[in-house]
Amino acid sequence: MWWFYRKGPSGFSGASTAEEVTAGVDGRGLVAVITGATSGIGLETARVLALRGVHVVMPARNVAAGLAVKETIVASIPGARIDVLEMDLSSMASVRRFASEFESLNLPLNILINNAGIMTRNCTCSCDGLELHFATNHIVAFVLNAGHFLLTNLLLESMKKTCRDSGTEGRIINVTSAGHTMTYPEGICFDKIHDPSGLNDFIGYGQSKLANILHSNELSRIFKEGGVNISANAVHPGVIATNLFRGRTIVAAFLNSIGRIICRSVQQGAATTCYVAMHPQVKGISGKYFANCNIAIPSLQAMDVELAKKLWQFSLQTVSS
Repeated sequence: MWWFYRKGPSGFSGASTAEEVTAGVDGRGLVAVITGATSGIGLETARVLALRGVHVVMPARNVAAGLAVKETIVASIPGARIDVLEMDLSSMASVRRFASEFESLNLPLNILINNAGIMTRNCTCSCDGLELHFATNHIVAFVLNAGHFLLTNLLLESMKKTCRDSGTEGRIINVTSAGHTMTYPEGICFDKIHDPSGLNDFIGYGQSKLANILHSNELSRIFKEGGVNISANAVHPGVIATNLFRGRTIVAAFLNSIGRIICRSVQQGAATTCYVAMHPQVKGISGKYFANCNIAIPSLQAMDVELAKKLWQFSLQTVSS
């Protein structure tokens, strides 16, 4: 396990915690939207950003659970600013309502963290007729990928305005997985997104995670070409025994049994996300894949420029139909 503790160029490693990588960073005046913040690494990400002074907005399918998390964070961090708004990432209508509600708050938007994700036992369709992994992990949550495509798209103007008015770089972070390598030879099987019959659930999850990286890369390309002061990066949090595996009994049992050996803690799992979202070292870096709080190399498919463009167009058509 020496590699886990070995520090990279950033000065951090897979053993670093979210609090450690944000030590000394002042987030006062910043606003962040974090999906999947009611449990696991999303909750830890929200807590640490709030600890650093960031105003956190938590979309939550279960508002009661979101409010309970808010109370817990505020109890430990007096003065923490947290808002909870209802949103179900698997429903495009719900995502649109959230975006409208967020706009009505008249808040700036500096950071968008697309963290929520699922791994189901069987590939099924969402209420919008999309394969559920792809819908939740890309289309609905990001405007280009892994359950966060539409959300990113709807919030982009708020983020662009904030960047223009404040002169501060905006940051979009897509939480992906090393599982993005576990997909089809062509990368994304577009004909299976509306008809998931015969799609292996692990491959369904893998292609949705690949979509997260491709979305980050295409967003980054578009921002650079347009001179927009927003970065877009993808992060792999590492293997963590969180609620992601609640639908996979065997996988969850396996991780629980050997977790002390291969799994990192939630505090360590949230570190890379918090590092990319807040650390000054990451300023101006965009279109990259991070792991263990350092830039890493994803699969060749994840670096396929033409596949990223194709996914972007497919996603735009899907959310517009």
